[in-house]
Amino acid sequence: METTDILIKIRKIVRSIDIESKKIQKEYGVSIPQVLCLSFLYDSPNYQATQSEIRKFLNLNPSTVSGIIDRLEKKGYLARLPKPGDKRVMNIALTSAGDRLLKKIPSLLHVQLSEKLQLLNPQELSDVEKGLNTLVTLLDIGKVEASPVLTLDSDLEI
Repeated sequence: METTDILIKIRKIVRSIDIESKKIQKEYGVSIPQVLCLSFLYDSPNYQATQSEIRKFLNLNPSTVSGIIDRLEKKGYLARLPKPGDKRVMNIALTSAGDRLLKKIPSLLHVQLSEKLQLLNPQELSDVEKGLNTLVTLLDIGKVEASPVLTLDSDLEI
């Protein structure tokens, strides 16, 4: 295999993520990080979580998460509720509109990839990890922070 083939395969992955992000934004009016926020709430006890819990899950800075929550609240997909027993903390809750939206959105690439990786035998999974570790080392990007979710930072509204 030539090095150009490797670069083309990496570009296909990046481009697919970009296409998915733009398609979700255009068809559903939300960004991938917004979908992930709603999905996190869906999977949380009582469909609620604190902003801090959402921030840790998304691995984004507090001001970005505030913006995501503000935009989703304006669209009616989530609501801020006072936390019982501690009025200083707000719970972020998924609304029925947010639940309906989640049910319409197709399975995201990172979910599909995760499911398919789980089907690999341990040696195949190890081989994939070794190859990716080699790329990370070659590019000297080991210290770059990244979410476990496939998204692109772009000028789309997060």
